[in-house]
Amino acid sequence: MRLVRVLLSVCLFTLAGPLGAQRLTVRAAPPVAIPLKTDGNSPSFWRDGEFHFMTSDGKPLIAGGPSQLQFSWVAPAAVETARGSLWFESAWVDSDGTVYAWYHHEPEGLCRGSLTAPEIGAAVSYDSGRTFFDLGVILTSGDPVDCSARNGFFAGGHGDFSVVLDREASYFYFFFTNYGGPVAGQGVAAARLAFEDGRNPAGVAWKYFEGAWTEPGLGGRVTPVFPTRVAWQRSDADSYWGPAIHWNTHLESYVVLMNRACCAPGWPQDGIHASFNADLGDPRGWSPPEEILWHIGFAPGFYPQVMGMGPGETDTLAGQRARLFIQGRGSSLAATRRSPA
Repeated sequence: MRLVRVLLSVCLFTLAGPLGAQRLTVRAAPPVAIPLKTDGNSPSFWRDGEFHFMTSDGKPLIAGGPSQLQFSWVAPAAVETARGSLWFESAWVDSDGTVYAWYHHEPEGLCRGSLTAPEIGAAVSYDSGRTFFDLGVILTSGDPVDCSARNGFFAGGHGDFSVVLDREASYFYFFFTNYGGPVAGQGVAAARLAFEDGRNPAGVAWKYFEGAWTEPGLGGRVTPVFPTRVAWQRSDADSYWGPAIHWNTHLESYVVLMNRACCAPGWPQDGIHASFNADLGDPRGWSPPEEILWHIGFAPGFYPQVMGMGPGETDTLAGQRARLFIQGRGSSLAATRRSPA
C-alpha cells in the first residue's frame, strides 16, 4: 500500500516469560528524526563498521552513519533495472560485503485507473548499497488480476513484506501479503529461498502450502500464516498485512509485527499486532496475533518496524530494548503489552 508515512519513535521493551508467554511493552519515548521520505518497511544493515538504512518511495534512498539513526550522509540507491518504481523492503549483508536486497514492484497498466498487482524481486549490491543489480522477480501470484477489487490499491499480487535469514543460515524466509485469489488464500503468507541460491534466486524460491514448502515462488499457491477475514476484493477488507519480522535475542524467538486493515473503505488501521515463533520452518507455530498498540482518537499508523539499537543490531535483529517506528502524529499514541498466553 503506497502511503507516505511519518515515523514516530517509541521504546519497545521485550520481556521473557514461560514458553508461550512472551510479551511486548510499548512506551512513549522522545521522537527520533529520520530525514527521509519513507513508504514501506525500511531495511538496514552494517558494513565496515557503519550503519546503513534504506528507505523507498518508489525510488530508493540509502543513508549511513556511525550508529542507528545517526546519519552522516544520504544518497540515491541506483538500481540497474527496467522495472521502474521499486520499494526496497528488506536487506542482508554477507561476510564478504555483498548486500542482498528484496523489493516490492508494482507493474503498471494492469487495470484501468490506479489498481495494480505487486510482485517481489531480488537485487544485489557490491558497493554497500549505492548501486544494485536486479536479479529478477522471484515471488508472484498465480491468481488472475481482479480489476473489480474495491480496496483502492491492489487487484491481487504479493507485496508489503519482510525477509529474515534463519539462525542456521540455511534459508531466507519471506513473509508477504497475498492480496488476491480466493479469500481462503489471502493474508500474510510465507516463502523461503535457500541461502546458497541468494545470488541466483530466479525460479528457486518456494512457497508454504498445506504444510510443506512445495509451491513455486512464481505463480504457486499459498496457505496463509495469518488468514484474511474479509476479502481484499471488498472495500471493507479485514486482514493483517505488511509483516515486519526480527529475531529477538532476549526472547530467543522471532517476532513479527503487522498492520491490520479493518473494516471500512480506505484501509483504516485497527492497531499494531505481534506474534511469536521460535521456528521459521514451522509456520503453524506462530502464536495468535495480539494487539500491542491501538488508537485513541486517531489511527496509530502503518508499517510498524522494530529497530535494534545495540551493537550490530538492525531491523531484523534486536534485544530486550529496541525502538519501534510507525507512522504517527504527536506523542499521544496509546500503549499496552501482550498478555501472556
